[in-house]
Amino acid sequence: MDLQAIEYHVAGLLKAIGEDLDREGLRETPARVAAMLAEVLEGTAYTNHEIAEMFGKTFTAESSGDADSAVVMKDITVFSYCEHHLALMYDMTVSVGYIPHGRVLGLSKIARICDMAAKRLQLQERLGSDICAIISEAAGTPDVGVVIRGCHSCMTARGIRNTSSRTVTTTFKGRFREDKDLQKLVLSED
Repeated sequence: MDLQAIEYHVAGLLKAIGEDLDREGLRETPARVAAMLAEVLEGTAYTNHEIAEMFGKTFTAESSGDADSAVVMKDITVFSYCEHHLALMYDMTVSVGYIPHGRVLGLSKIARICDMAAKRLQLQERLGSDICAIISEAAGTPDVGVVIRGCHSCMTARGIRNTSSRTVTTTFKGRFREDKDLQKLVLSED
């Protein structure tokens, strides 16, 4: 990420909207915005494969791929930025389920995968697909389900300004695609 270029363009943006860059509150804003973008968009530096390798710590599982041994983690909080308006996608929760095939992921790795995949300019639909692909590779299983619920400031703070709208997306691969009971495991909000 080119922090100097970001600073330059943020300064230009502030000038273009009529702000005074010598004003006390804005003097360091271009540098602060560049540092913030480097942090909140860290995931852009990695491919899905690299994230799977980074957080792919697994342990031997007692199960051998049967649906009774699904691992489900719910209410993983993330945020992201919409690639269409650079608007915040917030109050987002991710639920992930997978069927181990001889290996299980460390639980914190599931949350880290979700967080890192969200640290990109995203669409909620793609974020679900990215998380699904990364979990599948990291855990060595084709059977993965991902449900994301979130609010989008491009809907709530501009345009239609529908402040109560919430978007739900689902990504089901392998046995999660057809098995309604597996889908319910990640869809239920309990």
